[in-house]
Amino acid sequence: MLPRLHAVTNDQILTLADLESRARAIAGAGEVALHVRGRSTPALKLVEIAQRFREAGSVLFVNDRLDVAAHSGSLGVHLPSGGLPTAAARQLLGSNVVIGRSTHSAAEALAAWEEGVDYVFLGPVWETASHPGRPGIGTIAIEQARGARVIAIGGITPERVPMCVEKGAYGVAAVSALWHAPDPAAAAAQMLVCFSE
Repeated sequence: MLPRLHAVTNDQILTLADLESRARAIAGAGEVALHVRGRSTPALKLVEIAQRFREAGSVLFVNDRLDVAAHSGSLGVHLPSGGLPTAAARQLLGSNVVIGRSTHSAAEALAAWEEGVDYVFLGPVWETASHPGRPGIGTIAIEQARGARVIAIGGITPERVPMCVEKGAYGVAAVSALWHAPDPAAAAAQMLVCFSE
């Protein structure tokens, strides 16, 4: 089953001295997918981190890098909005791999869903520090994309998760709100509880 909470890394997060303990804390909160994403990080380093994430007891996803996903035995691969077609990724990785795609509008989300992905990241819902000046698309986009399995991303905090759920989000994905939280386990648990109510 696809987890409701996705903890997504970036190049900076992958260099954290306490990355492994933070990963274990987040994974220990419940059904969480840890995403290995690092656009500038070498493949060997990504493979090493993927192994550590698996050992942390999480569901492993690899973003963008099909080679790393195949080598690390991840449950899923997450494709960028303009990345490889879904059918091509399935042909390379097999039919059992969960495939997601980043989308930036309800129309894109529904098109990706029609193309055969298992879920879509939709966002940024709110403006984020990683995309300064790029306005959020708002929770209305989640409602408009209800036909797809939407995981809301972009400015997600524990306090904002209920708004996403209310609009029909299957799950949420976060970067800073999880990895930089003073207590990552508590932050993850606070997000997850919104899906059990």
